[in-house]
Amino acid sequence: MVTIPEDRLTEVFNRFAGKRIAVVGDLMVDRYYWGSVTRISPEAPVPVVDVGSHSNRLGGAANVANNIASLGGKPLLVGVIGTDETGTLLRSLVKESGFDDRGLIADRTRPTTTKTRVIAHNQHVVRFDHEAKEDISSEIQEAIHRLLAKELGSISAIILEDYNKGAITSELIPRVIAAARERNIPVTVDPKSNNFFEYRNVTVFKPNRKETEEALGTKLTDRARIESAGRDLLNRLSAENVLLTLGERGMSLFERNGKTTHVPTKARHVADVSGAGDTVISTLTMAIAAGATIQEAATMSNHAGGIVCGEVGIVPIDPKVLYDAVLHDDDRYASGE
Repeated sequence: MVTIPEDRLTEVFNRFAGKRIAVVGDLMVDRYYWGSVTRISPEAPVPVVDVGSHSNRLGGAANVANNIASLGGKPLLVGVIGTDETGTLLRSLVKESGFDDRGLIADRTRPTTTKTRVIAHNQHVVRFDHEAKEDISSEIQEAIHRLLAKELGSISAIILEDYNKGAITSELIPRVIAAARERNIPVTVDPKSNNFFEYRNVTVFKPNRKETEEALGTKLTDRARIESAGRDLLNRLSAENVLLTLGERGMSLFERNGKTTHVPTKARHVADVSGAGDTVISTLTMAIAAGATIQEAATMSNHAGGIVCGEVGIVPIDPKVLYDAVLHDDDRYASGE
């Protein structure tokens, strides 16, 4: 989107350190089973995976926090876990990562959301989910709001990370946004379908192609339709900026001042798109909190998304790799085409 000179890039990266970012949304455990396939099951025409290892990682909004920490920030995770074994595991993972866990609110009526992936020869074989999708109770919503209200004085930005798992509700959204705006705290949004049009007056609204097509009832098949969709979202949500991520077609940034910028993807080798959206919103928000312009922030986040697409499984962005990728990018992007 823009070419960022080395001194400016260094300045922004140096300002990442210590930025406290509240990540409000659906918390998950990402569980992986890694193995190999050498035969088909005699019981059904499915592969038999010989499991060699397994791991548990922070997922969903917790993966966003992981990326924030990797970039040098201090995440405050705010969301709901169950009182089950996986909830205990998630809290342990948060503590082991050095994150503040005071925003993990336990709800005995819900399971902790878990996504289990089976991977063989670096390919996804199957994924199965354990979750509840109904909205959290009014009592839990109030607990989240009270916690955020106490912490706003030390927060540099808020990310609303919605996975349609119930932690973010239509009642909670305007309260969080209003509280942030009173203190001039940037709010960025990674939306899903249920609350898509509830996110009004935010700093950046970052939907992907599928979410936008479903919400607007149109296919984003060409530049004209993409631009029409972006302007429509700006107006309907009264957003300062809309960053529309388009997969292999890159990103399109729509600013309140009328400027539109299109940029091709930076993914050179796509091994796994899992977690790419988390990385994009994390990098975008950290850059904004560090004083980057919206175009600088979008440029950094585009590179970050491309980098993690080359990794198998959900992994946080490496700041050194990101710095080098942004610094040595010689592309020139056209604006307003």
